[in-house]
Amino acid sequence: MKTRTDTKAGGSLPDNRYLHGMDGGMEEGCPADYQAAAAYIAELPRFTKKHSLEHTKEFLRRLGNPSACRRIIHVAGTNGKGSVCAFLQALFLAEGKETGFFTSPHLISVNERIRKNNVPVSDEMFYEVFCRVYSAAREMEEEGAGHPSYFEFLFGMGMEAFERMDVEYIILETGLGGRLDATNAAECPAVSVITSISLDHTDILGDTVAQIASEKAGIIKDHVPVFFDGSDEEAAKVIRRAAAAKGAPCKEISNHAFEIQEVTRKYIAFSRMNAYDEYVIYRVPICGCYQAMNAEIALETAEYLLKESARDQGRDRRWQEAIASVRWEGRMEEAAPHLILDGAHNPGAVRAFAESVRALDGKESCVIVFSAVADKKYEQMIECLCRNVDAKAYVTAEVEDVRRVPAEELAQIFRKYTDKPVVWKKDTKEALSAAEALRDGEGDIYCLGSLYLAGMIKKCLNSD
Repeated sequence: MKTRTDTKAGGSLPDNRYLHGMDGGMEEGCPADYQAAAAYIAELPRFTKKHSLEHTKEFLRRLGNPSACRRIIHVAGTNGKGSVCAFLQALFLAEGKETGFFTSPHLISVNERIRKNNVPVSDEMFYEVFCRVYSAAREMEEEGAGHPSYFEFLFGMGMEAFERMDVEYIILETGLGGRLDATNAAECPAVSVITSISLDHTDILGDTVAQIASEKAGIIKDHVPVFFDGSDEEAAKVIRRAAAAKGAPCKEISNHAFEIQEVTRKYIAFSRMNAYDEYVIYRVPICGCYQAMNAEIALETAEYLLKESARDQGRDRRWQEAIASVRWEGRMEEAAPHLILDGAHNPGAVRAFAESVRALDGKESCVIVFSAVADKKYEQMIECLCRNVDAKAYVTAEVEDVRRVPAEELAQIFRKYTDKPVVWKKDTKEALSAAEALRDGEGDIYCLGSLYLAGMIKKCLNSD
């Protein structure tokens, strides 16, 4: 593909006039169809760079500030933010609210990042919105302001799509951090939500929990209520202080807010520790103990936002059914018999994964399939797995990403921490076949370390 050079934008961007001629698309140079648009977006990380938050705000202004007046729930955190968003979405839908959801990453199709009522936008809507956003992006580039980054571009598409689809609520999941994340350009959220915080992206966000919490707390706005996971005291102190500085009402949710009643392979059952819900049992259909906290955060947030929903047995039943209906791909997801995918990709998430596996069986004769990208603390994750999960074998694989860690290198690290069999395979299908042979008819196969791995395995399963 030919390129045009724009040094102010940080590199050479695809020149899509050569995709279809000068007169295709909605304006000169616009990719000709959905496939070309998706390809254009996929190439952006090679040609653009991270911009300031003011750059994103200017981008939105050029789009006419779409969705600025809608009720936005802004969610940040190291782990659990996607699950909290999914629970919130289910609760809003149970009350008949038209709901948009901007999330990342996607597992198979980029459309998954922009949803209405839990349905990814159609290819037609995606392309229609793309052309509008492409026009504003090209205008910025030509004026020397710099082409929006990959994440900025998709965020602009999400806000434009939600405006066109006329949703009432918008759930925005941050990409990385919070303070400088593109989603923080949404200046007037209805609430801010901060989930579990642990060490991740330490080269960008800081190398202590307090530093990372400070970046996440950057989404807190003046006088806007904050709901947050208070189970880590170091992080909680930072969030309380940030909320106080902004005059933001603060609701801290601790592990004492709920009690886990049952852990099975199909669900986690818990009750809420308050007078209203003492005898109401919620079942989360994801076998991760940490999901009880995520569901509780969503319930507390929804109670605040949906005050008009009458508090009666009818609502209790609707909300129980809503929580029980959530299917969140790549989070302790049983993708096939005895094959479970989990998106754990940092040490905190791996510890939570290990806790869930121990709660399920105590002693587990499972096989672990693991892959990782180079900017993660993959040796810490591997050590945590070997010390806390009683696996009978390990298989390492490689994800389809330039940041992938070689499967052989991962295998060598596993051998530092375990004397169990360790096998490495570059190819995902070969890794799954090796894991199945090592399982030998007993136990489960758990795949984790990267959401890219989960997406690749789902593609393999869909192609069979």
